[in-house]
Amino acid sequence: MSTQPAQAPLLIACALGIEHVALRTGDRSGAGGPVAVLRTGMGPRAAERSVTRALADPALAGAAVLATGFCAGLAPGMHPGDLVVAEETRDPRGTVACTGTDLLVKELARALPGRTVHTGPLTGSDHVVRGEERADLRATGAIAVDMESAATLLSAVREYPRPVAAVRVVVDAPEHELVRIGTLRGGISAFRVLRSVLPTFFEWHRNVLLPRR
Repeated sequence: MSTQPAQAPLLIACALGIEHVALRTGDRSGAGGPVAVLRTGMGPRAAERSVTRALADPALAGAAVLATGFCAGLAPGMHPGDLVVAEETRDPRGTVACTGTDLLVKELARALPGRTVHTGPLTGSDHVVRGEERADLRATGAIAVDMESAATLLSAVREYPRPVAAVRVVVDAPEHELVRIGTLRGGISAFRVLRSVLPTFFEWHRNVLLPRR
């Protein structure tokens, strides 16, 4: 008698405590397999260390990896609570193409009607980006920036290819610039959006890891 292969795990990585709370308290009933939510800490080095260590655990062998949390929007007209689905992540060390972008966009539009979903390159930084530097990054074609997604995905594909994606919620945009990182706690709209996206991550996970026949 044949048996269906077990679903590979899903590793969801975020940096901040408030992001982790949103993800840990979201609806997890639709998960199609084992799910681990990892708080990496802030910055690319912390993300690289945490993700590399997590993926060394045999329990996460073959895991798909999704980077999420908050980001700074770079394009005019972006607003807090908008969503960013990366087509690729970039930093000075390289570029990683994302898996299943179209599926994520479709599922986010279904799950969060009325929310704007932006797609394009997501660039990495080792610091909070403000002022003219935001415009400089926009000139490269990037639509948003954060400190961990690029490092997370680079770490995920270092040893071998696996499904990877990055979905971020805008808390900081050209017309809505944050004064300090602590003001994220006032981003109730962004928090609620992040808390609501888990079902779309699970749908992505089920589809990108369908067993081959």
